[in-house]
Amino acid sequence: MKHRISVCVLILTLVVMPASLKAAETVRHDLKVVLYPKEQRFIAKDTITLPETLVPGLQFVLHKGLQPSSPTAGVDVVRDGKRKEADFLESFRATLPPGQNTFVLEYGGTIHHLLESYGKEQARGFKQTPGVISNKGVYLAGNSGWYPRFGKELVTFTLQVELPLKWDAVSQGERTLHIRKENTTLVQWEAPQVQEEIYLIAAPFIEYTQPAGRVAAMVFLRKPDEALAGKYLDAAVRYLAMYAELIGPYPYKKFALVENFWETGFGMPSFTLLGSRIIRFPFILHSSYPHEILHNWWGNSVFPDYEKGNWTEGLTAYLADHLVKEMRGDAAAYRQEALQKYADYVLKGRDFALVQFRSRHSASSAAVGYGKSLMFFHMLRQELGDETFIRGLRDFYRENRFRMADFDDLRKSFESVSGKNMSIEFNQWTARSGAPALTVSDPQAVPDGDGWILTARIEQVQAEGVYRLSLPVAVTMEGQSRAYQSVVVMDRQRLELKLRLPARPVRMDVDPEFDLFRRLDRDEIPPALTQAFGAKKMLILLPSSDDKHMIKAYRDLSRSLAQSGPDEVTVKLDTEVQKLPTDRAVILCGWKNRFRADAVSALSGYDVSINKEKVSIGQTSIRRKDHTVVLTSRQPNNRDLSITWIASDLPQALPGLGRKLPHYHKYSYLGFQGHEPANVAKGHWPVLDSPMTIFMPRSDGTIAKVERGKLAPRAPLATLH
Repeated sequence: MKHRISVCVLILTLVVMPASLKAAETVRHDLKVVLYPKEQRFIAKDTITLPETLVPGLQFVLHKGLQPSSPTAGVDVVRDGKRKEADFLESFRATLPPGQNTFVLEYGGTIHHLLESYGKEQARGFKQTPGVISNKGVYLAGNSGWYPRFGKELVTFTLQVELPLKWDAVSQGERTLHIRKENTTLVQWEAPQVQEEIYLIAAPFIEYTQPAGRVAAMVFLRKPDEALAGKYLDAAVRYLAMYAELIGPYPYKKFALVENFWETGFGMPSFTLLGSRIIRFPFILHSSYPHEILHNWWGNSVFPDYEKGNWTEGLTAYLADHLVKEMRGDAAAYRQEALQKYADYVLKGRDFALVQFRSRHSASSAAVGYGKSLMFFHMLRQELGDETFIRGLRDFYRENRFRMADFDDLRKSFESVSGKNMSIEFNQWTARSGAPALTVSDPQAVPDGDGWILTARIEQVQAEGVYRLSLPVAVTMEGQSRAYQSVVVMDRQRLELKLRLPARPVRMDVDPEFDLFRRLDRDEIPPALTQAFGAKKMLILLPSSDDKHMIKAYRDLSRSLAQSGPDEVTVKLDTEVQKLPTDRAVILCGWKNRFRADAVSALSGYDVSINKEKVSIGQTSIRRKDHTVVLTSRQPNNRDLSITWIASDLPQALPGLGRKLPHYHKYSYLGFQGHEPANVAKGHWPVLDSPMTIFMPRSDGTIAKVERGKLAPRAPLATLH
């Protein structure tokens, strides 16, 4: 399955990769399908037109039990027993008369695979199926084996589907037929553009439609909800127009939101398949939804050459998730969060180069394939400027539409529009693993005529080789409301920074808006649940003195947390250890945990107080009664590891907490109310002493921690109207 994935709805995709995109390797399918959902079966007639290169030795795969045969004269179909991609597939061989490349295949049977949990994904567990036909709905993809696949070919197709009267069917491309009569619905979809696979989604849908220029915006819901549909239709119209202006014409005739019968976040060419709960989260409209719309440019019309690296997820995250944050003034915080995920999840042994990224299969792979990649595109934009960056995007799209492209093709487009050789930038960020790490030391400021000279030493301290960096620096000056800003090129291990300033410098910030991909120092980022879930080892301690119902609930919670990221999780009673370890993340459960004081002590630098009745964080109070609290800090003796306290008197709340906590992984503290439990408080601890912020001493040696001067405003790359 090569559907794209939302960054808010984190779901693993298994990839069947096409080898290349030559026109000669495109297979044409003209499919006529009858679905019998209650019987979990279908019948199909496929008129197949093959390129000449595929006719000799014509091998294909189908799902087991479909019993294919051909009514075409001279065509023989036999089972050949070749190796398959999955045990539910069968391999066949078709022999065609010389000079013939079109034939008809008829087949039918049952496809019904149960939903199964897959993977150990920190941010969200999920369920997947190779394919299912049921009375709840139909989900068939390329690897379901519901149509004949001849290897790694691409396809064009028409798909005509007959199904029960109140049902409807959705696939890629344009709907060219839609008839309801007697007890039957007849619908046809046409995709003249090359595709990686063919999808067939069906259910008893309620349809809503709105024009978006030459594109039809569509919503298919499982229950009537005009208000919800209207929100998605309006958002689709806005985002389709925005991205068409930014990149180039939308490549399909429709974009549809399709409600699935289990929780998914899939993006297919010309539609997205989202779960019932997911589409009702208000934030999805301006997070996952534009992400899936944009994938129709990056991934579903310009295809990644997976063997050379999947660039689509990072570019889509940058131009969707990051861009929406940018338009709201939150882009710097979003970049800090991406860098924090890299710091917390990509520990030693988990890193790899972008050219090795295929798809997310863990939090660490997402931190590289999405996070590092989006930061790479951000740095390209900073290097080239908005106008040239946009021209590069448009050139890349225009030159590679419905073709396979890789990082080298991206480089060629940006070089073409900029006139610059960008091999260094692309090589160091896409072909190398790792990240630069910086230190700042020896700041000095001396008067110089009517101005001041500021000097400091900046060093790259990573174990890997030196990077060429464009390093933003902001200097706050005495009596000046705006900071002095500069970008310094650093192409060596040590840089002796020297800046001439019009007034006395009182503060210097290196990379103040997190424009550079680098491994952040722990003191640049607040402790958060990412640090717990990203740990290689974790110890969970249960409160031995609590009642048996709470201990059992905490033990069940521990099993849930063990599936949320850490490689190795040990669960013990608090009486089974003498002191807390410093070689692994620690989670302390319960108000009565004998090590609770250790968690409280680790929080001493923050505005938090805890008594028997409540937890107070700044002006926010979370009462013990009917509430659950989660507080994370760093271990005093090992700042690379976290200590987290989870406390509740509601055993009924802990199953829901186990499901919800991974969704809140970026936060330092959380409060939940009731049995559900419902989130009522969340936030981050402040960064208290960043090593990238240097305060200049006065002439008497004293230091005042002044606020950073105002930075120059930035215009968003695009604006919604």
